[in-house]
Amino acid sequence: MSRVWVFDVDDTLYLERDYVQSGLRAVAAWAEREFGVGGVYEAAWGRFLAGSRSTTLTDVFAAAGRPLDVDETAAAVSAYREHQPDIRLCKDAEVLLEALVSSAPVGIITDGPASSQRAKLRALGLESMANLIVVTDEHGPGWHKPRLRAFQHIQTSFRVDPSHCVYVADNPAKDFTGPKSLGWATVRIARPLGLHADALAEQTEVDVTVTTLTALIVDTQVTGER
Repeated sequence: MSRVWVFDVDDTLYLERDYVQSGLRAVAAWAEREFGVGGVYEAAWGRFLAGSRSTTLTDVFAAAGRPLDVDETAAAVSAYREHQPDIRLCKDAEVLLEALVSSAPVGIITDGPASSQRAKLRALGLESMANLIVVTDEHGPGWHKPRLRAFQHIQTSFRVDPSHCVYVADNPAKDFTGPKSLGWATVRIARPLGLHADALAEQTEVDVTVTTLTALIVDTQVTGER
């Protein structure tokens, strides 16, 4: 039986920082259009690079002398989440997927707001590459990682034993607990520019850690039959 290869998306198949950058440009265009406020992208991107995450937008608008009310904050978040992202597959991800598409079943399990994740999938061309895509937000809170339902759905849909499933992802804090408990093989991709690059792998034991997905084409620890 051939292996089923299942992938996370953010910082696994592309760099999530590229999505952040694209989204901040969309918010900046919205701010210019709605309020005539300029410099939002430069300020927000600078804060992101400095490590700011959850309050970046509200901080930037407050610093610009145009603090957002509740409705305006929701509109800014919507501009970010609903924009058409300017993102590309990492070259190593593109090479691995091209090698797998003609030889093995490919699945995707991804967390995050459904509209944002679907926009990413379209921008990356993944909807035509994967046999099955599970956007957990489309199914409800019981499907988000590290819960098991998305992984069990993959097993059922492909009618495959868990020992023939491989999950490739980046975040050891939540990505691998579920598949490991089911008996899947697990691979962590540790990209130097990934948002979780410094996360401790010891939080969840993984079978293989790589810095490029092309290593999986020849890595018999992962690709060999059991």
